[in-house]
Amino acid sequence: MLIYKHTRPRPPRFYIIVSYVFCLMLSSVSATAQDNSSANAKEADKNKEYILPDPVSVTATRNLMEVFEYPGMVTVTGKKQMKLLQPSNTDDILKWVPNVEFTGGPRRTGQSPSIRGFSGPEVIITIDGARQNFDSGHDGRFFLDPSLLRGVEVLRGSASSLYGNGGTGGLISFRTVEANDLLAPGQTVGFSVTGGYQDVNEETNSTITLFSKPKPEIDLLAAVTKRDSGTIDLGSGEEIKNTDDDIISALVKGSWNFMPNHDLEFSFQRFHNNAEEPNNGNGMGSSGEVDKDIITDNYRVSYKFKDPANKLFDVDATFYATQFVADEVRLDSAGSGAVGELLKRDVDTVGYRIENRSRMTFGEDTQVTFTYGAEGYSDDQHGAAGTSTRAGVPDANGFFHGEFLQAEINLNSPLGIPGSVLLIPGFRYDSFNLSGDLSDDVEDDQFSPRIAASYFPTKWSLLFASYGSAFRAPTFNETYAGGVHFSVPISPWFTLVNRFVANPELKAQSTDTFEVGAGLDLKGLLYAKDQFKAKFSHFSIEGENFIDLTVASTTTKSVNVPYAKLWGTEIEASYTNSRVDIVFGYSTVDGKNKSTDAKLGVLTPGQFNVNTALKFPSIDSLLGWRFIAAEAFDKTDTESDKRPGYMVNDFYSSWQPTDGALKGLSLTLGVDNVFNKDYKRVQSAAFQPGRNFKMQVLYTYSF
Repeated sequence: MLIYKHTRPRPPRFYIIVSYVFCLMLSSVSATAQDNSSANAKEADKNKEYILPDPVSVTATRNLMEVFEYPGMVTVTGKKQMKLLQPSNTDDILKWVPNVEFTGGPRRTGQSPSIRGFSGPEVIITIDGARQNFDSGHDGRFFLDPSLLRGVEVLRGSASSLYGNGGTGGLISFRTVEANDLLAPGQTVGFSVTGGYQDVNEETNSTITLFSKPKPEIDLLAAVTKRDSGTIDLGSGEEIKNTDDDIISALVKGSWNFMPNHDLEFSFQRFHNNAEEPNNGNGMGSSGEVDKDIITDNYRVSYKFKDPANKLFDVDATFYATQFVADEVRLDSAGSGAVGELLKRDVDTVGYRIENRSRMTFGEDTQVTFTYGAEGYSDDQHGAAGTSTRAGVPDANGFFHGEFLQAEINLNSPLGIPGSVLLIPGFRYDSFNLSGDLSDDVEDDQFSPRIAASYFPTKWSLLFASYGSAFRAPTFNETYAGGVHFSVPISPWFTLVNRFVANPELKAQSTDTFEVGAGLDLKGLLYAKDQFKAKFSHFSIEGENFIDLTVASTTTKSVNVPYAKLWGTEIEASYTNSRVDIVFGYSTVDGKNKSTDAKLGVLTPGQFNVNTALKFPSIDSLLGWRFIAAEAFDKTDTESDKRPGYMVNDFYSSWQPTDGALKGLSLTLGVDNVFNKDYKRVQSAAFQPGRNFKMQVLYTYSF
């Protein structure tokens, strides 16, 4: 078999550098001019709060809530912030969130998140409320393009009381863009065109979006994105082989207010990536190369009833289907199959979620919101290797069902105590059934209670505490996997063969999370219109029956670890005024098997990051710097998994005219890893990309 590859000519970096330097010079000149401007205060509002986290959460309690008020840690990244990041994948967005780390290295198809030491099926991922349940030891979990997003919300900590299976680490919720996000009041139709380039892997990207509100009650949007990327350059001057991607993503979305207070919404989202890369995308080498074709389709229909005058009924119902198909053709003989063999993995998810909110008032000082409902979904997995069953990918199916109830109780001066209290008790009951061709069915049920409270002694201070129980069921692969995992030639006469061993006796993993914290929200700290916010949390997680993959010389088997503990700290802070936005973050997590004292979990080093933007509203621009520093990582009993510490700097700038003939144009320039640092993150065998020059041009026209 002959495999032909081509290399695209690389645009000279000189032009990108010149453009970036020009932007820096322009911003510097504007700073001096701005100091003498009499309209300084008025102009400052144009770029206000450009990089600050979104203050509102929609997933933490299933109701709109200020992030600061929530008794826990939530980070929301909005569309403005994502534009400045110029993300080509979800890692670019989420690596700045405290205690969120990625395994799998820089290849898109291998990226999988961890939250507070939990990874894979221990983290719930949703797109517009639809669960994304695909999980694999060698493939990632993100199959969507950042260009189609309007926001990402990360809820850290126990989430099972509202979201059920997989809520031990937390929740990552993606929200796709809609026409209402892009049209100003009174406008009915528009379009946007985006073009971008990044130097480190010669990636080009383009997006076309059409959006319309032909009537006030109708919202329509269609978008297509294409990305084409090549080999990734490293800080060392070397390359990561076999990292080419050819991606097409699409989104069709609409809503119809067919009656007063009644809304119907539909969406279809597709992600298609064709890449030649190793079967295990987490490595530097090219052995075991496959031609990998991944297609995911998300179908969703939702109905909402919301009448401000109706306190008893606020209905939200979502029905969805997700189809994941991964076809891999072996391109060499390094794997356990023949060249040309087709490896298949299909996962289909069909689910629903129905919930209602009832709001009540008791006296003058007590308001209560009850959120209650039911959720269910089924997963169906099929795998094949040629005409045979694929090793490690058993044919299996599962059904999950849960009912939940939560109360949000707002109390003013309870029992005469100064200040106010937000009390959130809740619980959920889940049952599940797994069945596979290789072993017996598995049935179990779980009860997940939670109670949390925020106390506001003053309008600018916060104390909070919470307890939550969470669980995650064994996966199909953990329960029913069989066949050859890998083989190692020992001599011309002997090959060591490692086989998967099914374990239908696996029990569901359960955890108890305790969390305490405090916060400050200070306005007018240094200037009349500035604001400083900070939130601190310390958490302790104790669990039973942790599911751990044990790889021996001849067997690979998932087993339960009787007792485990994880603990850590998180800090988020921000400061803003008319000239500057600053965001800080710090996190650390540790964990161990309490029976053996061995390290346990997807642990991460202590990590600090800062993001600063200088705003120059007189010329509609800003200039920013991002910095991340990680301590040396030694929280592992495996020497090869240890990592030295590292520091990485990014620079970026943005120009977005708000008036005149160029209104609607946006130019963003950036340099990631400015000093070309050569480093590895934890849980990754591959190095991170080197210096990366980035540019994106966006033009939006609407009327």
